[in-house]
Amino acid sequence: MADAPVPLVKANTGGLRTGQYHTGPCEDNYKFGRTLGKGSFATVKLATCKEDGSKWAIKVIDKRALNQEDKEALQVECDTMMQVNHDNIVRLKEVYDNNNNFYMVLEICSGGELFDRIVEMEKYSEADARFAFAQMTEAVGHCHKLNIVHRDLKPENLLYAGALPNMTLKLADFGLAQIVTAHKHLHTACGTPGYVAPEILMGEEYDKEVDMWSLGVILYILLCGFPPFYEEHTPELFKIIKKGEYDFPSPYWDDISDGAKDLVKKLLVVDPKKRFTAADVFTHAWMEDKSDSSGKTLVHFQGNLRKYNAKRKFKGAIEGVMMANMLQRVLKAGARAAAEKIQEKQSPKNSASPKKVEAEGAAAEAGGAPAAEAPAAPAPAETAEKPAAAAAEDVPPTPVPADATIAA
Repeated sequence: MADAPVPLVKANTGGLRTGQYHTGPCEDNYKFGRTLGKGSFATVKLATCKEDGSKWAIKVIDKRALNQEDKEALQVECDTMMQVNHDNIVRLKEVYDNNNNFYMVLEICSGGELFDRIVEMEKYSEADARFAFAQMTEAVGHCHKLNIVHRDLKPENLLYAGALPNMTLKLADFGLAQIVTAHKHLHTACGTPGYVAPEILMGEEYDKEVDMWSLGVILYILLCGFPPFYEEHTPELFKIIKKGEYDFPSPYWDDISDGAKDLVKKLLVVDPKKRFTAADVFTHAWMEDKSDSSGKTLVHFQGNLRKYNAKRKFKGAIEGVMMANMLQRVLKAGARAAAEKIQEKQSPKNSASPKKVEAEGAAAEAGGAPAAEAPAAPAPAETAEKPAAAAAEDVPPTPVPADATIAA
């Protein structure tokens, strides 16, 4: 008789319920079709439920490739996705835990990514931006009410449920999500460089406010077609993010309403305590704007977004891991500098610190500021890369072409 499978995750740990956790063969209930995505640790398959004929995207994870940290991250991902229940969030229906593989049965989003959809629209206005932004804010607000921080909000994780005319937007990929409590604070260095909040780069403890910063970045792009923070070199990008340095350049922002600009300003606030919450967003006047001007076509938007979208995908394909590693190096340099500052305070004023040169060298290698200017970090930052079970470079969320068919 075959040995019982060693459980990868546990039910009843906060979100994953017993009825949604199975140890039997996934193939007993689903007919697998073609491969939608494949990486080092997981494969996404299109599948049909044998009971009702419904279509699902099943993420098949190789358990043998996971270390303990990966397994813990997968537990959190399953728990968070099972807790959420919202029309604007991708649904995790159930999981199957077998000897060698772990299966996640996920809702299919066949309408493509947010930016891919809107860049092809014949006409695009502030009203269109508002409609998309309201949906993603609803999703994030729902997560925050459950004390869930997504930590990786970006266009690749915002998917349309179906092809036009379906305009329902879904938040996907909870691979970096965490549940926060009064006794559990976050300090892991993670996220996507252009969308990451200043407090993460500064090595500080952080909370749900990091998601609101990322939403501010996305709203800025939704209005003009390019990001508020941009530098070719990642260390320079981090510097301007930490300072919150951005503007509304002419002519691209000339036709954007003052209300839209004001909401961006309320979100891209360096001090997280002064940053708008999801609830605050819906009290802002721009979210209720019904004026004729809000339907005016944004003439510069399409061209800007088309260029940015192409560059974003190209850079993401070849530099994703490199940028994550750079985030890690910059934060470690900051941690070394913090240790140096503590050592200096504990030493006589006129004594030279033997590790000062080492800290400055680490910061310089990372492309950051000298040790005296580096951000203080309470502890060496953890990895900036996703766990293997949820690596963005391994398997994309679950977009499926609108004409998806099941392989014979």
